[in-house]
Amino acid sequence: MKLRSSIFLVLALGAFLVSAYYPKADPKEKEAVIFETLLTILDRAHFDPKTLDDEFSAEAFETFLKYIDYGKRFLTQEDIDELEQYKLLIDDQAQQKDLTFFNAALERLDAGFAKAEKYYDEIIAGELSDNEPGTIELDSEKKVWVSSDQELRERWRTSITYDYISDIYELREDQKDLAEEEEELTEEEIKTKAKDKVQERWDKWFDRMGKLRRSDRFETYLNTFTHLFDPHSDYYNPKEKQDFDINMGGKLEGIGARLSSEGDYIKVVDIIPGGPAWKGKELEVDDKIMAVTQDGEEPVNVVGWRTDDAVQLIRGKKGTVVHLKVKKKDNTVQSIRIERDEVIIDAAFARSVIMDIPNKIENIGYIKLPKFYSSFERKGGNSCAEDIRVELEKLTEQKVGGIILDLRNNGGGSLNDVVKMSGLFIEDGPIVQVKPREKRPYVYEDTDEKVQWDGPLIVMVNSYSASASEILAAALQDYNRALIVGSNSTFGKGTVQRFFNLDKAISGIRDMKPLGELKLTMQKFYRINGGSTQLKGVVPDIIFPDRFSYVDVGEKDYDFAMPWSEIKPVSYSQNVFQLKHIDDLKAKSEKRISNNPQFQLMSEQAKKIKDDQDKSQYPLDVDSFGDLMAERVLESEKFDELMSDTLDNLSIKNLEVDLEYINLDESRVARNDDWIEGLYKDIYVEETLLIMHDLISTHDTRASVVPAIKNDER
Repeated sequence: MKLRSSIFLVLALGAFLVSAYYPKADPKEKEAVIFETLLTILDRAHFDPKTLDDEFSAEAFETFLKYIDYGKRFLTQEDIDELEQYKLLIDDQAQQKDLTFFNAALERLDAGFAKAEKYYDEIIAGELSDNEPGTIELDSEKKVWVSSDQELRERWRTSITYDYISDIYELREDQKDLAEEEEELTEEEIKTKAKDKVQERWDKWFDRMGKLRRSDRFETYLNTFTHLFDPHSDYYNPKEKQDFDINMGGKLEGIGARLSSEGDYIKVVDIIPGGPAWKGKELEVDDKIMAVTQDGEEPVNVVGWRTDDAVQLIRGKKGTVVHLKVKKKDNTVQSIRIERDEVIIDAAFARSVIMDIPNKIENIGYIKLPKFYSSFERKGGNSCAEDIRVELEKLTEQKVGGIILDLRNNGGGSLNDVVKMSGLFIEDGPIVQVKPREKRPYVYEDTDEKVQWDGPLIVMVNSYSASASEILAAALQDYNRALIVGSNSTFGKGTVQRFFNLDKAISGIRDMKPLGELKLTMQKFYRINGGSTQLKGVVPDIIFPDRFSYVDVGEKDYDFAMPWSEIKPVSYSQNVFQLKHIDDLKAKSEKRISNNPQFQLMSEQAKKIKDDQDKSQYPLDVDSFGDLMAERVLESEKFDELMSDTLDNLSIKNLEVDLEYINLDESRVARNDDWIEGLYKDIYVEETLLIMHDLISTHDTRASVVPAIKNDER
């Protein structure tokens, strides 16, 4: 039904534009066609269409200038003042397919680029200082437009000076790790080499920036409009559509991560389960990649690069090594070594173990689901819902007393599978509401009355549990069927996107096609209680401290995120298992957490990350810079102990039925050992087991727990 309505919408839009015909493929005429078509689809199909008025125009003005000069390195306040005449006219121009503001901004940007290149040539030809007074602001959001060309030149001089002292510092640090046979560089040689590195890096940057096409800037202009509707609606040129959801892993050989651009940076948006980055555990979602180094070669700075260009550097053959210099969420910089490999597919699928805390709680099933995959992703295999059903069946045969379903870092996936999976824990009933624009919501229901697991259930989530993960957690929470534990909230993405091929939305103009595609937000997810998962996510019943407890992550961190809303709830109930005494379970967990040194350290790290986010000014004197870096390293060292020690009171074992598959080859054994080793260090798993102990103790279940040892504070 949804597919038919989408097709009808495309056909209707095509009929609306059928009279449009442009006889020749003039580039500017093509831009006008794409612009008009994109705006028409946004207006007629977006879930929450915007009115193109003066307020919208002012936002588009500010956003486009931010996009084209994120670092405020090309335009001055004089340029902004000159462009100000268009600030409230962009909406009128858009409705007339008029690109006057775009052309004027591009003209100013090109002139600014020419000035910047001239300033750079002058600065790099002179002497660079390594002991400048004052500081540099590295957070572009905090920078203001400079008032004059003279101040613009000073901004460039400061930026190049900072790069120079940074390279001196790194070269000095490298000297500390020299092998005995290597000759140490003199201070003068270090400074000479540092300047050479700065010049090589900026020469390449200006060369690359100089090759940016008008079409690249035009796509930025289009996405200024789409992002004002919401952050997940995007225009894709034909090549970008082919690269959509590109995985540096999967069937390719690489590191197993997905990237996107954010300002000047290439940001990690997904870690592929089973890939090299996932196994290494150092690269994380939201890390910003600053430089890429092939083993044995010089680093290549990728700040300001196009995403597809950076991908080409990061990809590589199995067995080769790449080093990524990344900026973490707390603004610290870390170098990460990753050996490229094929993504190991079986690590991405559901698997389970039996867990005990001897003398406390025994025989608890634990299931890890890295993502909501569907059968089309696994040739000849089952969907994740079917795989979870099988894992539940195996655990039931082991007579486990409770089950923990771990959805941490699960970015979602198949909607049909999450509906089926939720139904494994209830008799039948509604799971999620999906509402199109100006239409009644579709209610997705579990229609199978069979219950695969009727005992105690805890679902683990964190800030990166998104989409389908949020649907399952929300449904089981609303049914009071499962206890949800984890971060302050889940990711908060409660919207659904579809692709529109612009070629199909307009007839004729064959010489101009292909026009590209528009990824458009068309629907919203709603819980069965009527609330949206958008923005707020799912708030767990019991909240654990984590590194991001005090900072915004997920949907809350996006500009122009769609708001939370609610609709009419549907009728729902279940009689499988009703949670009781949740406040008591929460109080007991909070007491344990407050007395646990590891959780205390986690809370301390979270506060430090919050503090460090605001520390974006750095000294321009190399010695002061070195002192600051040493101080930050020292402050961070205490957190290296987090999740690094084996928890002695845990016992984890594979199911007997799984051992034959695991032992088929050494690589599977190694992957399994690595997974279980990580669980043995996971304080969140330990605390969830202790919550399960309390849950079973206070509910009428067939499970039994070991009587608590006197004075045991755990």
